[in-house]
Amino acid sequence: MSRNDASRPKPPTLHDVAVRAGVSAMTASRALNGKPRVSAETREAVARAVAELGYVPNTSARMLAGRSVRRIALLHGGATTSAYLGELLLGALNEAPARNIHLTVEQCPDRASTEELVAQIVEAHVAGVILPPPLCDRPELLAGLAGAGIAIVAVAPDQETANVASVSTDDRGAAYEMTHHLIELGHRRIALIEGTSRHRSSTRRRHGYIDALRDNGIAVDEDLIVAGDFSYRSGLVAAEKLLAQAERPTAIFACNDDMAAAAVTIAHQQKISVPGELSICGFDDTPLADAIWPRLTTIRQPIKEMSEKAMEMLCAHLWPDGDEGPEAAAEFACHFHLPFELRRRQSDAVPAIGH
Repeated sequence: MSRNDASRPKPPTLHDVAVRAGVSAMTASRALNGKPRVSAETREAVARAVAELGYVPNTSARMLAGRSVRRIALLHGGATTSAYLGELLLGALNEAPARNIHLTVEQCPDRASTEELVAQIVEAHVAGVILPPPLCDRPELLAGLAGAGIAIVAVAPDQETANVASVSTDDRGAAYEMTHHLIELGHRRIALIEGTSRHRSSTRRRHGYIDALRDNGIAVDEDLIVAGDFSYRSGLVAAEKLLAQAERPTAIFACNDDMAAAAVTIAHQQKISVPGELSICGFDDTPLADAIWPRLTTIRQPIKEMSEKAMEMLCAHLWPDGDEGPEAAAEFACHFHLPFELRRRQSDAVPAIGH
């Protein structure tokens, strides 16, 4: 990039137009596109802002948003792990070619306001979005996208709502099953490495873990519940803390495979045999689970299949006859639940004698 290019001011965005006109980004978009339910006064304010700022709509993207090309976005935030995002992307990419979909991937900055995020997605000129956690748990973002006429399918939301379609699996039930499996092996000191609280799925998994302990008459020991943030590094820190306890756990259940793999690494460093002296289990069944040694026992969360289903749901809603271009994204509400599976491999066993 030349020095002149670096110093050249960035062209104004739809968000800039909205701020200048004193309206929301979705309202500015509706005014610019001639949509109904926009007052004459608002249209004039937006037109004035466009003229004052010299805003030029992305006409090439607008043409792509027309009747000949179908565009759907997969959104993700900074808290989405690479393994989880990779599975989501695989699912969407599997469906896109067969359905004649142009897939775009949009990263949503963690600190961006709802206005900025809506403006970003509106400018991408997509008809619908696949919205994973934690973005799908922001009610104001859901409302903003819907107000801009963009169809939404939430992946693994914290709660199902009447006007937002979703696809999910039973996080709480899956965590219960894994914890119960370890109890059946004979473990009583079972530790939990949690994920970030920004992902509500982490809370559901904690509840499933606690439910299983209580249903089997095992007291909940808060010292055995350690915070992580779904990253490998946080799993290293959590495992070190757990294995430094005077009476260390005989099993660790981590809320994703990255943190479970980190716990295996710490056990190896401390010369603790896995699973001979310590069972370690994960969640998600990402490729990492089958790549490390010992191979991880984990919950197979159907991430790729949820993304495929989300794409299918959006297409059925937006282009029901398979021939027409995007219709106005009316509210639709359907909730699909895909099954999980406990996949036992090599990282769990009965507790060592004496534990």
